[in-house]
Amino acid sequence: MLSIIQKAIYFAGFAQIILVFGSLLIPRILQWTVELDKVQTLIKQMFWTYAAYILVINLCFGILSILAFEDLTNGSFLACIVCGFIAIYWISRVAIQFFYFDRTAFPPGIWNKLGEIVFVLLFFFLATVYSWAFYYNYQHFY
Repeated sequence: MLSIIQKAIYFAGFAQIILVFGSLLIPRILQWTVELDKVQTLIKQMFWTYAAYILVINLCFGILSILAFEDLTNGSFLACIVCGFIAIYWISRVAIQFFYFDRTAFPPGIWNKLGEIVFVLLFFFLATVYSWAFYYNYQHFY
């Protein structure tokens, strides 16, 4: 029988994969191609490379969480470190959303606003689940 934390990590895995597919809409919504036409080719290439890295990391976190949720909650040092890393990753994403991004140029409209709210709630959920998993593993390891 799965524990609540294992179910949360398993669900978080699917949520991250859904996030990957949802993220594919962002370049069109924020008109990345138009904006990136204004910068040098190297900057454009670096931007797309970094965006792809983030997408792949999110996908890998999702796959890891779905396939190894038991290993991520076994109380081992590795489970503690991996969950801690993923927690920091999502906590950082929440902080960036509120303290770094300039949202004055955010596209208007109810669907864009609703999309942002869904993404932010998802980031909070992921930060919470992996922080909880870190704490769970920390308690069982030490």
